[in-house]
Amino acid sequence: MLDRPVTSAAALDAQRRGPKKPPLLSVEDAKAMPVETMADLFKDHINPGQFHFMKLLGFHKVKIERAEGMFYTDQNGRKILDFFGGFGSLAHGHNHPRVLAARERFQDEKRHEIAIAFLSQYAAALAKNLAECSPGELDMVFLGSTGSEAMEAAIKVAERASGRKNCKIVHAENSFHGKSKGVLSITDSNLYQGEFKLVDNRVKVPFGDLEALKRAIENDSDIGVVVLETVQGGGGIIGAPTEYWQGVRTLCDRHDVLWVADEVQCGYGRTGKFYAFEHHGVVPDVTALAKSLGGGKAAVGAMIAKRSVYMKAYGTPKTAMIHAQATFGGIGEACVTAIEGLNVLYDEDLIGNSADTGAYLLSRLKTIQAKYPQIIKDVRGQGLFVGLEFQDFSRTLPLALRPMVAILDDKLKGSLSGFIGALLLRDYDVLVAFTEYNRNVIRLEPPLICGEEHVDQFCDALDDLLSRGIVSIVKDFVKSQLG
Repeated sequence: MLDRPVTSAAALDAQRRGPKKPPLLSVEDAKAMPVETMADLFKDHINPGQFHFMKLLGFHKVKIERAEGMFYTDQNGRKILDFFGGFGSLAHGHNHPRVLAARERFQDEKRHEIAIAFLSQYAAALAKNLAECSPGELDMVFLGSTGSEAMEAAIKVAERASGRKNCKIVHAENSFHGKSKGVLSITDSNLYQGEFKLVDNRVKVPFGDLEALKRAIENDSDIGVVVLETVQGGGGIIGAPTEYWQGVRTLCDRHDVLWVADEVQCGYGRTGKFYAFEHHGVVPDVTALAKSLGGGKAAVGAMIAKRSVYMKAYGTPKTAMIHAQATFGGIGEACVTAIEGLNVLYDEDLIGNSADTGAYLLSRLKTIQAKYPQIIKDVRGQGLFVGLEFQDFSRTLPLALRPMVAILDDKLKGSLSGFIGALLLRDYDVLVAFTEYNRNVIRLEPPLICGEEHVDQFCDALDDLLSRGIVSIVKDFVKSQLG
């Protein structure tokens, strides 16, 4: 057989009907890229300001080559224990074998991804599964790609179904619901809201304050929707007692107001129940999931509403397309990933493991808190959704120095959690996360496959680090910046 003639690059360029190919990097180029080049490209093309903080924490020196189960592996073969968990996006751990196998079968069979003209068996199956996992009448599903998209769908369906012509939405102080324009308006952050023109039909109340919510609803008949995270993630892992949530349900029923529970971060088994609101024996009118719904391999978000709410908003042919799925809502491989992920969640009893291992984690952390009360202010959470709050910086110092440093506490907020997070990574191969609003809090959201041995590895590292004392911790951090 004759070899096919080799066409030169110049000849190929001459035959082109479209533009000349720019100097693009290949997949292999990306795989082989050294960490220094990664840093340069991040600064040049992604976010130079964010790089500043990554450098402070020492994250800029790490190139992840592999991830499996509870661990990352970097360019030096170092295994890093993941207690960050992608802000709760890795319930199944990294690259769960069943999730990978489901995706591989889907690809091998050349299944369809985009199902807009035709029905999708995968979107239909995922919607059915989410209805089965959801209590009460939560059974109508909108599929998207992110938590923000799911929450946008949630507030839109509730607003339309509220029956108010000038519907107002109640949200909480220190809330975080996303950064797209609609949910940004009910995200309580001056930083994130910037100077954007926001939606103005919103009312803010303190989180967990039932009397304040009652006053707001009783004094303004235009309020038709209440939107609350069941556990505030960005606020520092802040929950509320059962009496509050039962009061929210009663208030909303009494005044014909719809309750939207944001479970994007605290849902999907993270607190030891599929939904965090299930701990309180109540069911909202609308909820939202994302994060781990994608099995750690796909971007999937979902709004789940009561049928009565959904049908009131979009239940006729005339209104059905007002908020139908977008191009990538219910995309094939993402749905397959989410379907398999839900099955794994129950087959491997990851929700039960979250409850049990989370209780062990809290117990160990409270023991460490009792050992270092001048450093650790509070330990709180449920399941594998835990907040570790440090004292203000002045409180960690000798009594004689506290008055001088106390005036700087606000400016120094977050410094201690940053020092400890950076040194946990550098010296103990442990990765943790931080919070948006209370910067003194480290949040722990390890995968739900986490075992007691992983808790011990993390807690032993934290205990050893704190035993150095604050002065040594600060000195060691400063040395890391100079080295």
